[in-house]
Amino acid sequence: MTSATIAAARRAPLYKSLFAQVVAGLVLGIALGVLAPEFAVGLKFFSDAFLKLISMIVAPIVFCVVVHGIAGAGDLKKVGRVGGKALIYFEVMTTVALAVGLILAYVIRPGVGMNINTASLDANALSAYAENAHKLQGGGFGAFILNIIPSTSFDAFARNDVLEVLFFAIVFGVSLALVGEPAKQVAELVDATSKVLFRAMGLIVRLAPLGVLGAVAYTVGKYGVRSLEELASLVVVFWIAVALFVVLVLGTVLKLAAGLNIFRFLAYFREELTIVLATASSDAVLPQIMRKLEAMGVRPEVVGLVVPTGYSFNLDAFSIYLTLATVFIAQATNTPLSFGDLMLILGISLITSKGAHGMPGSAIVILAATLNAVPAIPTIGLVLLLSIDWFVGMARALGNLIGNCVATVVIAAWEDDLDAPLARRVLAGDVTVDLTTDSLPAVQAAE
Repeated sequence: MTSATIAAARRAPLYKSLFAQVVAGLVLGIALGVLAPEFAVGLKFFSDAFLKLISMIVAPIVFCVVVHGIAGAGDLKKVGRVGGKALIYFEVMTTVALAVGLILAYVIRPGVGMNINTASLDANALSAYAENAHKLQGGGFGAFILNIIPSTSFDAFARNDVLEVLFFAIVFGVSLALVGEPAKQVAELVDATSKVLFRAMGLIVRLAPLGVLGAVAYTVGKYGVRSLEELASLVVVFWIAVALFVVLVLGTVLKLAAGLNIFRFLAYFREELTIVLATASSDAVLPQIMRKLEAMGVRPEVVGLVVPTGYSFNLDAFSIYLTLATVFIAQATNTPLSFGDLMLILGISLITSKGAHGMPGSAIVILAATLNAVPAIPTIGLVLLLSIDWFVGMARALGNLIGNCVATVVIAAWEDDLDAPLARRVLAGDVTVDLTTDSLPAVQAAE
């Protein structure tokens, strides 16, 4: 049976709906950006404050959810199996996404005809990204693994590094499970702490409309729509690519593995997707999506392992952009690419697409690291992408988030850790989850 603090769906005034409030903030932000751009740019502090508030509780929530999930699972082999399936799924979907970007770049050819002279591009524009790109490229696999292990447990929390917190949480959770009964009080403390943190999250989520208002007003006020004119083809192609990937690839996987409809699935996460669209950051909704996935019938240990790991290893939309943008630069600068160059791009991208989550300017940084490994393409061509990075960043964040949500449900279904009847009821709207009022749902897989 299933037990959850999920209220029956009721008709409530529209102004009380978080989704309606977020959309209102979005519309108001666009209006202010167009009518009063200077004033709108000054509203960015709303967005910055909201993101900092979310960031403040991400690390402790991830820690508590993962530890409680592992300690409560009782079967450490199962935990390892879930982690293994997640990594295999991530690698397969990343490869598919990279291939989609490569194919679309050659079919639609968004950069052909631009005839960019690389000598006219300003190399200084990339100076802010050069050091991070060198670190990402030069460290190798060993350095990547070492970066997952925190120097101290406190350092992982202080820097809010999700992968480091996840690593420490796994070690702590496994140890807690091995100790067993003598550590029961510690497990109960972690569970109680998670309830408090999710209640805090409920308070912070109420400020989402202001965060969206600030982010959209700043973006429209500073960049306007003119910044899209020259590179509109790439932006449009990328948004179409992400939409097709979500509907056709992820939709098919979700239907086959869990029997769920992708459009109802997206509607269930509409508030979170709207926030991500406005802020261009999936970090802004990490705690919320973990809670909503549990509320629709996914076991906590699956949510705790798959979602945080996917934030660095399962970047579907970014993978599409990585190969699409790389070929776009080659086309725009009239750089011929051989079949070997394409295979090199694909192989290098499989490595560089991992683990740069949270790095400043991560998209440009990873693209720079990729191009440095492909001598045929001029790295200076990245300057072309700087002016549109925010606009494609919205689609990247949306696609990455949807990919991680689908991955969590699919892996839960493979492990029989998904309450499918509850999931269908939630997606159909028969039950609803209010993140601003409910405590953490205690959802168990159907017997």
